[in-house]
Amino acid sequence: MKQEFMKIMHRLRVWKAFLVRKVKFHGKAVYALTVSTQHEWYAKAHEWVLMHAPVVANKYDQTPPWVKKGTFYLPWLCAFLVALNYFNVFDVRPSIKSVQDPNIVLISTDLRKMIADGKVQTSPFIEELRVSGRIDFNEQLLSRIGANVTGRVSEILAIPGQIVKQGDILAKITSTELTQSQLAYLKAKSASQLADQAANRARILFKEDVIALAELQKREAEASSSKAEFRAANDQLRVQGMDQASIDRLAKSGLIESINNVIATIPGEIVERKINKGQVVQPADALFTIADLNMLWAIAEVPESNSYLIHRGQKVTAIIPALRNLEIEGQVAHVDSIVNPITRTVLVRMELPNPQGQIKPGMLATMLIESQPVDRLVVPVGAVFREDNHDHVFIREDDDEYRMVAVKLGPEGKGFRPVISGLKAGQEIAVDGAYHLNTERKRQLSGG
Repeated sequence: MKQEFMKIMHRLRVWKAFLVRKVKFHGKAVYALTVSTQHEWYAKAHEWVLMHAPVVANKYDQTPPWVKKGTFYLPWLCAFLVALNYFNVFDVRPSIKSVQDPNIVLISTDLRKMIADGKVQTSPFIEELRVSGRIDFNEQLLSRIGANVTGRVSEILAIPGQIVKQGDILAKITSTELTQSQLAYLKAKSASQLADQAANRARILFKEDVIALAELQKREAEASSSKAEFRAANDQLRVQGMDQASIDRLAKSGLIESINNVIATIPGEIVERKINKGQVVQPADALFTIADLNMLWAIAEVPESNSYLIHRGQKVTAIIPALRNLEIEGQVAHVDSIVNPITRTVLVRMELPNPQGQIKPGMLATMLIESQPVDRLVVPVGAVFREDNHDHVFIREDDDEYRMVAVKLGPEGKGFRPVISGLKAGQEIAVDGAYHLNTERKRQLSGG
């Protein structure tokens, strides 16, 4: 393998030497032919000048040898300059200006059609505060229903999602505590009746001068005390969930009922149930949650640094991403008077009508809150572009020249951004098409 490689390399060297000799030979021939041809043309040109302008020819013959030699090489110099010019070696274009100042852009007629100019001016600016929030129940239309007595759940009549009316029975609880309260009520009723009868007899006997005044007063005091105990027993049954009609039936019949009904206190939909059959419950337990979902709240927590911008009655728009960015306009219904010490935010809410029930508590929402109009120096959003984490605009220098400048701007509101620094009132800028200008600026910098 090595011997074959050496043979190939030897052949290549032989061919190389042969080609070099051929090139040198033909190169010398071409050079000699070119020089002889040029001498012939030079001689003919000299004869022609001598015939038509002998004075010029005689003066040329009297010139030093270096002038004559330079005239001989002058055609080659001209050919060399023509070649350099063909390859744009001497091309001078205004792109040098862009290289010197990378913030300058020169526009063409076509680019001019994509740009709109305007002046920086002061106008009423509405700052639009964007905060994240959520959908929640309207707490004015929300009721958490608990047990009135301690007992065991014997029957459940309502399930989550069910629409109920005020007064509907949701569940039944068997309670010995209720039984004891009813028994105490009946005893208090009997004691009150006996005390009333004793007081009436005492009044008759006092008129007949059979008993003393002190005895009459004692009987009347006992009757008054018994009535108070009877009323307290009645109120205790009311607290434990019995209505007055049921209590009156108990007073007439004397039949004790150990079943306590859990009653819906407001109309709406059952959104939560926390009991099961056979479970022992206490008055502190919340068994059902009923809500009217026709009117909900949108709640957001605004940073305390922006809370001064928010006032009750301001226009606000709630955007719900889960409903394909559904937008609902309304007003700020409430702004908290205190700052949450943990999150350093202020709670803001608006009311959302929900007649079709498509909005559900727990959904995420974005609230756009509009502040009061304030006169500010503003620029349109279309005039601003982002470059190296800074905002920039293009100031018009002349008809076809724009300069890129860095500016400091505030948050967007209604298609405008307030100017904090970098611009002055009356300056002419590109209010639309800044992106196209920046693209052209980069193209000119790259030499494209």
